[in-house]
Amino acid sequence: MSSSKSSSSSASTARLAFFPGVLGAIVLLAALALVGGDWYTWVRFVVAILALIMCVFAVQGKSYWWLVGLVPIAVLFNPVWPLPIGDLWLRLLHLAAAIVFIAAGVAIRVPVSEERGGPAGRYDGKGASRRSAPRGGSRKGSSTRGK
Repeated sequence: MSSSKSSSSSASTARLAFFPGVLGAIVLLAALALVGGDWYTWVRFVVAILALIMCVFAVQGKSYWWLVGLVPIAVLFNPVWPLPIGDLWLRLLHLAAAIVFIAAGVAIRVPVSEERGGPAGRYDGKGASRRSAPRGGSRKGSSTRGK
């Protein structure tokens, strides 16, 4: 009985913050070589934007406690008003922010409607009866492909 409950709850939520979290961690770790360079401004843009996107997902998923780690990342890496932080501390912040990105991306689950749960219900087995039913005009469709 508990397995049906967990499968229904997993079908109604999705880890939408996972991709921005992994992407942000990759950018932060790759940018360790760019600290202090001319290209570092672009790193700040990417990290701040991804942190704000993850903040939106945290609010949608009602995981407000992840905002404690994500909002400071957005503030510390903002390119509009860059904070004067030494290179050593900035490199340590890169590592800490990468850990927060990965952990938040795995933990934040956003509720989704059944229509948006997957491509036409292919993964939950609910749309199988619609796909297996023959569609009208299949003979016509195959004859037009050959022409």
